[in-house]
Amino acid sequence: MSKGARISIVLVSAAVAVGLILFGIFGYLRTYPPTVVYTPSPTQPHTVDVTLQVDGTVGTGPHPSWVGWYAKDAQGKWVRTTLYQVPEKTYVHVTVYEYDSGGPLRNPYWGKITGTVGNDAVLNGRPVRVLDAAAGNGVAHTMTAPALNLSVPMWGLSGTEKTFCQSGPCTLANAHNTETFTFYSGNVAHNYRWQCFIPCGAGFLNGNGGPMASTGYMAGFWKVVA
Repeated sequence: MSKGARISIVLVSAAVAVGLILFGIFGYLRTYPPTVVYTPSPTQPHTVDVTLQVDGTVGTGPHPSWVGWYAKDAQGKWVRTTLYQVPEKTYVHVTVYEYDSGGPLRNPYWGKITGTVGNDAVLNGRPVRVLDAAAGNGVAHTMTAPALNLSVPMWGLSGTEKTFCQSGPCTLANAHNTETFTFYSGNVAHNYRWQCFIPCGAGFLNGNGGPMASTGYMAGFWKVVA
């Protein structure tokens, strides 16, 4: 084989490799969830309202059967994402509609609410500090951001509810629990990772794979900006 032929083969191979890498990168970017940006209103300059829902199956994307979260954007549209941008030095008021079923906790610590204003939340109109996972339908998920000392468990539904949502985004006509809480975003601009600490990756070892480790499903970031 001539030297020129060998050079041509090397160049073609390199071009194919670069093409595959770029294809992978752009494919990843197409599936990576967007960031929903929340800004204060003129009347409440140091407060933002964030509305979320968590569903047993997201119904869209590359893994429609996985459990995951949606966020309501400024236009009132539900966006499948776990990336939320909020200002620093701001009180973040969060409303979560929980549509998934729950169960007993492996560690009762995750039933405790921490890092919120007052270290409590309001569940279906009732103030709570600890969710007893041994009672009722148990805890479905948590939103836990260790660097913010924030951890809020979400009370689960019974899977036998007549209006149980089968696929997200769900509506208020479906059976759900409503939980609200407020936390302070802090004084430092930073991306604070959060995730669910309740093993909910069905079909994966000990429930800890798949959606549990994936941004856009059960893990994400509170993006605090200056």
